[in-house]
Amino acid sequence: MSDQPPSGSTEPVPPASSGVPADPAAPWQPAYPPVPGHPIYPGGPGQPAYPVPGQPGFAAPSGPGQPWGPYPGDPAGHPQGWVWPAPGAYPGQPMPGYGYGWYPGLDPGDPLVTPPQAGVGGWFARCSGALRRGWRQLLPIVLITQGVPAAVIAVVSLALAPTGQPVAGPDGTPVLPDGYFTDFFAFYGVLILAALMFGPLQSAGWAAGAWVITRQAAGEPAGVGAAWRYGWRRALGLWGWTIVVTLLITVGVCACVLPGVYAAFAVALFGPVYLFERQEPISRAFRLFHQRFGMVLGRVALVVAALFVATLLNGVVETVNRLIFGEHPLNAPGTGAGAVLLAVAGILLVTPAYLAQLIGLVVTYAEQRAHEGPVNAARLAAELG
Repeated sequence: MSDQPPSGSTEPVPPASSGVPADPAAPWQPAYPPVPGHPIYPGGPGQPAYPVPGQPGFAAPSGPGQPWGPYPGDPAGHPQGWVWPAPGAYPGQPMPGYGYGWYPGLDPGDPLVTPPQAGVGGWFARCSGALRRGWRQLLPIVLITQGVPAAVIAVVSLALAPTGQPVAGPDGTPVLPDGYFTDFFAFYGVLILAALMFGPLQSAGWAAGAWVITRQAAGEPAGVGAAWRYGWRRALGLWGWTIVVTLLITVGVCACVLPGVYAAFAVALFGPVYLFERQEPISRAFRLFHQRFGMVLGRVALVVAALFVATLLNGVVETVNRLIFGEHPLNAPGTGAGAVLLAVAGILLVTPAYLAQLIGLVVTYAEQRAHEGPVNAARLAAELG
């Protein structure tokens, strides 16, 4: 046996599965076998040699749910970070000619998009990652756009909430105190008016927060000032759809409570749908909910659980507030100041739940997009505009 090295170049040769040619000057060719009838790798005698990603002439489809989409500055037309994975690398829908599990374009390490079959652990990891990256920008946005309106409404409740209770009349029938209905309608009228006034501000906050989460996941700058500018551009549209969704849920609750609960879960993703796709947010949210019912229900239920716990804590603070300062704490300056401070403290307890709601819904939407086709944080950031 000869101890001479084999003839030829001694340069290391990349493995065939990497799809990288040994000669950098040679044209790129896929390392996967040709598949008869495949739109990109047709193969077979007499079939034309279609262009492949990265070569001139390759036209990538675009739009939500498409396998590839254009990314600014990329002449090939596919998203930033797009790669051809090895067969079977990622779970998902099979490509023609390949076995189940081969799904090009999905990055299992994407900081925003949870790959299919990653489970609730992958979802939690991306939610916590978004919080770690963006809490400095998200916290002031949430405090101003969600905390301030909630604090104002809490103070209004202290001042205007009807405190009279029905009493037993001479014949034993309940009798409402004088002016009860006047106080009742005045209180809820002011609450509805405050909600309408604060609606654009709250919608701007949700849009700005989604922008920060997505841009940071894509590795792009996401300052608070730029987030505010984006949020106000989308505020009125998102506010209008929020009113429609609120009316839909209210009608469901009035019907028999459960239809309202169902509607709240079914349209939970309408906000991200509007921001990323800007069309048919309610019907699209319904479709996402029913296409993967258990998954979306579970994710939204976790978000609702966080809101429920925070609401309970705020309710405890309100109860303590009334026990300490009475039913009409604003009648005296001393008790009024203490009651207002305690009410604001209760709102601060709810702020983490607002953060959880914002992050959880954006990450849930990104996960559902991954089930429809390859997508990453860079593409979602480009879709926000």
